[in-house]
Amino acid sequence: MDPNAQSELVLPGIAASKGIAYGQVFLYMQSELEIPRYTVDPDKRPAEIARFEQALVVTRQQISKIQAQVTKNLGEEEALIFDAHQMVIEDQALIGETIRDFQKSGLNIETCFNAVAERYIRAFAEIDDEYLRERAADIKDVAKRVLHVLLGQAASSLTELVEQRIIVAHDISPSEAAGIDRSAALGIVTDAGSRTSHAVIVARSMKIPAIVGTNDLTTKLQDGDWLLVDGYDGVVIVNPTEPTLLRYGRVEKAKKSFESRLMAVNELPAETLDGVKVTLRANIEKPDEVALVKQYRADGVGLYRTEFLFLSAGKMPTEEQQYAAYREIVTGLAPASVTIRTLDVGGDKPLPGDPHLIGPEANPFLGFRAIRMCLENPEMFKNQLRAVLRASAHGTVELMYPMISGAEELDRANALLAEARTELRQRNQPFDEKMRVGTMIEIPSAALAGDLLAERCDFFSIGTNDLIQYLLAIDRGNSRIAHLYDPSHPAVLRVLKQIVNTGHEHQLKVSVCGEMAGEAIYAPLLLGMGVDELSMAPTLLPSVKFIIRAMKLSDARLLASEALKQTDPKKTFALIEAFYNERIKVE
Repeated sequence: MDPNAQSELVLPGIAASKGIAYGQVFLYMQSELEIPRYTVDPDKRPAEIARFEQALVVTRQQISKIQAQVTKNLGEEEALIFDAHQMVIEDQALIGETIRDFQKSGLNIETCFNAVAERYIRAFAEIDDEYLRERAADIKDVAKRVLHVLLGQAASSLTELVEQRIIVAHDISPSEAAGIDRSAALGIVTDAGSRTSHAVIVARSMKIPAIVGTNDLTTKLQDGDWLLVDGYDGVVIVNPTEPTLLRYGRVEKAKKSFESRLMAVNELPAETLDGVKVTLRANIEKPDEVALVKQYRADGVGLYRTEFLFLSAGKMPTEEQQYAAYREIVTGLAPASVTIRTLDVGGDKPLPGDPHLIGPEANPFLGFRAIRMCLENPEMFKNQLRAVLRASAHGTVELMYPMISGAEELDRANALLAEARTELRQRNQPFDEKMRVGTMIEIPSAALAGDLLAERCDFFSIGTNDLIQYLLAIDRGNSRIAHLYDPSHPAVLRVLKQIVNTGHEHQLKVSVCGEMAGEAIYAPLLLGMGVDELSMAPTLLPSVKFIIRAMKLSDARLLASEALKQTDPKKTFALIEAFYNERIKVE
């Protein structure tokens, strides 16, 4: 062995785009903008505002140009990323706040715009929902582009990558990702980011491996270092040895074979070996995801998050705007059912259309959010309820409330729904009089008072993300304790079983729409406990369907029974994992 050879270094990250890549590093280091700060003379202030408005026009043109290039190189679906950018550049709240700050302070427009943009970026970065949290990246990208125009500087670009390399960066903005040449990029690795970041979306569309969340990988590498990227397990290996390369060659072959088996299963029904059909539905954010629901053959939508409609607009959406969005989804998927969740914002999710509606809070996750905020703003809430009811005239719609903690809240929500129904009858506007109304069970108090809730609704939908977080008193965003977030914890399993039993005792359907539903390894456990439906991101459906078709429900019930007897989460997970591995058999 070469004595000068560097030793192999294995670093964890988050698997974001499947595949294995090996090659030399292209270290993409973006420099921070230096923004001058000075006072503008009163007689020059109208010209300063005009300069800002012109910069917005130029930025809008730049974004349109990038969008056209992405449409040509990657396709229309990938180019939709930049619709969000156009929304940012046209956001009247962002623009208006900048001009008001400028008129009040007299400081140059770059300073004012940067300060306002930073406030928005911080607010969105704190959002619990991963998809919506990426709005911070949109604002940051657009703000940087506007500042470059105001300062007369050219924006940084990845178009300089000409030979095949693995791109390693702290983070990659959407417009930077759009400049990546698919023939030159072997893979993408970033210190920051998430599985829903735009760089990841681009990587998936280009079918190249990607890993995010490596923390400080950029500080450990130099241009030209050799890197192996495992986009399946989220592992980065610096200067891999020959045995490692050989092993990963075999892994890649096996993984590709398994993926082809998954996609073949996608065309088949979700049915167990003992003949039990399972309902698998999709979680979506936007109307344009209807195509994905159909592509992955979901049995409709189990969770439509309506927040995107509120958070992506510069002002509060009207009843008509909401109705149009809901109708598009319902008609696009009819006769399949669509479950629409009412607005789930608050504390950590600011409303751009009315930033004063929810002020800053010391503990936003236990604060003025979701149904609590809606009940205190009945007219705004009824706008949404009427829009959902009207959409129900075009197909099968279910409505569900988030963050219900007890019967009193559910009674108040249902009373407002009754008012909305009466108002539509007075307008002679049609809706489904028998629309089913459900409750999300994501607060421990709701699980314990499930019998009271069951008397007042038609179905339960378990939101495992928040339920586990609140049950175990763990902030999933806190890296020091995130490892304690464990779906295999005995308390979690007992509460899940209690919710299912309570629902069934009252003849209610019980579904799971949290992240746990989309993790194929947990599907046998949940179904064995008696869960009626699983709802997940559309792309996760094939892997969940695969394990369902490889198991007997009778065996899954035995697994659930054994898991509920365990006291050690590690032993519980070992049982769940063994059940899964015995049936998957990836060679």
